[in-house]
Amino acid sequence: MKDLSVTLDRLADFTEVVDVRTPLEFAEDHIPGAINAPVLTNEERVVVGTLYVQSSAFEATRIGAAMVARNIARHLETTFADRPRGWRPLVYCWRGGKRSESLAVWLNLMGWQARRLDGGYKTYRRAVIDELATLPQQFQYIVLTGATGSGKTRLLGALEGAGAQALDLERLAAHRGSLLGALKGEAQPSQKAFDTALAAALRSFSPERPVFVEAESRAIGRVKLPDALLAAMHRSPCVAVQAHRDERIAFLLDDYAHLFDAPDAFKGQLRKLIGLHSRERVERWCRLVDEGERATLFGELIELHYDPAYARSSTGHFSELPRATQFVLRPNDADIDEQARTLLDLLRLPRHA
Repeated sequence: MKDLSVTLDRLADFTEVVDVRTPLEFAEDHIPGAINAPVLTNEERVVVGTLYVQSSAFEATRIGAAMVARNIARHLETTFADRPRGWRPLVYCWRGGKRSESLAVWLNLMGWQARRLDGGYKTYRRAVIDELATLPQQFQYIVLTGATGSGKTRLLGALEGAGAQALDLERLAAHRGSLLGALKGEAQPSQKAFDTALAAALRSFSPERPVFVEAESRAIGRVKLPDALLAAMHRSPCVAVQAHRDERIAFLLDDYAHLFDAPDAFKGQLRKLIGLHSRERVERWCRLVDEGERATLFGELIELHYDPAYARSSTGHFSELPRATQFVLRPNDADIDEQARTLLDLLRLPRHA
């Protein structure tokens, strides 16, 4: 049989990438732009794996082959029914083994020039890890520092709108980074999917222009930043974003308003601060939730939790912070875009939008 495998560097040669792993495997992470055409469902893969352990490899292969054949037939009738004669798909599974080989063989029998990825998803994952160990070092960063509620994320978005290169790590992580930072109705990606998205974002930047990024700790929610990116950020020039206390409270009341829709869950999150703060103080904050004293609550969180935490975390990590460019932001104003352009002028960077 002709060898149908190709290496990862041939990815651009194909008109479509087809991931034949289960929907659960695909959801955890996949090659960007790939479609999912599983040759085994989540449940079927469990059945085959159980047979392999409890019965025999032959029995597992026999039952699995029948399942794969039925699923391939279904895909030929549905998923791939409208593909043109010149379609060139690249097929991959976990290791580049039987699942991807089976579909690639049938697609070639149909007359399409299908190939399978040598090493499968594992090869791709290794390439992403290797890339994240070196790619972050190719860029010059400008780090937006500042306490919670100062509007750094909003400023970052405005800078991007003004044509600057901006790496929004919290958007990629689907999390604001703090204890209360989970986004309503949006689950965080897996670590693998975050890494894939981060690598793709970095690839889109030009090394000739600086990349704005918000100061972050090692973890954003449950995902972690690569060491190379953290190291580059820690030695980069900083912009110290400042906002008046009342404006910070107003900003947090707007950004975190959804927390009051589920007060019991909100109080549960606050109680995780016991240990960092006394039980009495945290219970007072919980009472403020019940009493609807939103501004008082966020004022105390700023003064007693967020600002001290920021002072502890930033001072020792960002070596250029003592020489940071000072920038006072009005995070709630409608002219946030103009404020971003003012910052670009202050830094003597060109506007591109």
